[in-house]
Amino acid sequence: MARGLADIGAEGVLLAGAGRAILMQISNPAVGHGVAEHSNFAERPLDRLRATMTYVYAVVYGSEEQLAAVRRAVNRAHAPVRRTADDASKGYNAFDAQSQLWVVATLYDTAVTVYEKVHGPLDDGTADRVYSEYARIGTALQLPSELWPADRAAFANYWNESLQHLEPDAAALRVARDLLYPSSGPLLLRLGMPLARLLTAGLLPDQLREGFKLPWNARQRRGFDGTMRLLAAAYPRLPRRVRHWPKDYYLGRLGPGALGPHA
Repeated sequence: MARGLADIGAEGVLLAGAGRAILMQISNPAVGHGVAEHSNFAERPLDRLRATMTYVYAVVYGSEEQLAAVRRAVNRAHAPVRRTADDASKGYNAFDAQSQLWVVATLYDTAVTVYEKVHGPLDDGTADRVYSEYARIGTALQLPSELWPADRAAFANYWNESLQHLEPDAAALRVARDLLYPSSGPLLLRLGMPLARLLTAGLLPDQLREGFKLPWNARQRRGFDGTMRLLAAAYPRLPRRVRHWPKDYYLGRLGPGALGPHA
């Protein structure tokens, strides 16, 4: 029986791709300029991670009441982030459907990439079901359902075409630098940044790794490959409560009823 998004979305190891997803998002100027102009998430990355993951977990596992509350919070946060036809800025309109599609696409592709590196390839039935269900991450906001590519083959065409047009500009490079080389913030976060940079560099497509000027040589490649082998060997053996701790933690902070019928 094919599994679905609810079966794999709670795996905490997916957070290893957070840096990859963010850098891919901001490499699209429509998104990157909005982040640069309207967001201070590079100064408060844990807050951005919390907001994103709380939303994703609420869509997949939360009750209707909790999802409605998170949607309102996201829309309030997005409300100031608009671009009009008269603006000289390239800034992000957070309600632009194509920009939302790109953000959701990066989250989907990153989640599947990390999951398969740790757990092995998804079977076709599971991969198809996860893909179709992932559209909810966007359609729960303003993404029209018909904009989500019809199937995985259509998504691959969209993804490959999009990658050809991505090139980090000065704004994206500045955000990436602030994010990956923080000068302040919790000590534990800063101590973990060398690993975060390694995982981000290793998971990015070659062109974006080079575009963001991330260090990458034979030693770093060996370090990345060794880290992924270790995760693949050790992570699936961890107790479920450990592997699903991020989901349980973030949903728990939403209050009673957060787990809903899908937990």
